[in-house]
Amino acid sequence: MTAPAHGHTPAAPELGIGWRHPHYAALLEQQPALDFIEVHSENFFAPGGAALAVLREGRERYPVSLHGVGLSLGSAVGVDDWHLDQLAQLVSTIDPVRVSDHASFARGPSAHAADLLPVPLNHVALDAMCANVNRVQDRLRRPIAVENLSAYVQWAGAEMDEPAFLNTLAQRTGCRLLVDVNNIYVNALNAQLRGETGDPLDHCRHWLDAIAPAHVAEMHLAGHVHCGDIVIDDHGSRVVDAVWALYRHAVQRFGAVPTLIEWDTDVPELGVLLDEAARARSVAQQALAPLELAA
Repeated sequence: MTAPAHGHTPAAPELGIGWRHPHYAALLEQQPALDFIEVHSENFFAPGGAALAVLREGRERYPVSLHGVGLSLGSAVGVDDWHLDQLAQLVSTIDPVRVSDHASFARGPSAHAADLLPVPLNHVALDAMCANVNRVQDRLRRPIAVENLSAYVQWAGAEMDEPAFLNTLAQRTGCRLLVDVNNIYVNALNAQLRGETGDPLDHCRHWLDAIAPAHVAEMHLAGHVHCGDIVIDDHGSRVVDAVWALYRHAVQRFGAVPTLIEWDTDVPELGVLLDEAARARSVAQQALAPLELAA
């Protein structure tokens, strides 16, 4: 790879980490050089209390991105009123740099589950998700970002592929996309375990190339675990080399998009996450250098 001319260091994306409970105190004490922190919205829905007080303190030091797991944007019964009310209040209190959730459903007529389940890739499901995204955005008075899933089940009778579904969602609603690079790779590995042929990395590159760069607001990087007959997106280890390679490709495709290191299980010391963030910055700079030279 050609080095930047005259020692110039190419611009890097904003880098952040998922701020989880084990690191509340350490991050506030150390105040490492991060561009933003991200928290799970639902952990701070309770009015007042210690959790919200900690988040307010974090917000004084860093921009905060709110990442949700419970809006159920793909639900045919719509968005839960209480959930949206709580999210709107939190957004008003914290003034986050981004608000995001998943292209999934977890809510039916009589139950609201914790699982992020995939929606059918058809026009009926797309219409339902567009309506829900529009409702959320109208209430929050801002665009949200919608994340691609690690999906362990598939619906029959797809009418489009996932990138086409997400591109159309963004075009119709004005929402942004949160591209989780690890999720794409996990899905490709599981497809291979089901007997699909072809190189998983090639499949992932084609997926990334099919997403319109103008829609992408953030990227996620995380670890995963092989469990024999399935690969699980557990956010419990360092990013693997294949995902770093895909991240390099994604940066070349989408540019210097804000990037988050996620780590939610077997959470290590804060320094490990900071090391992963530093590696992401280095990978992104290497990916962007040839683009700057060509400009």
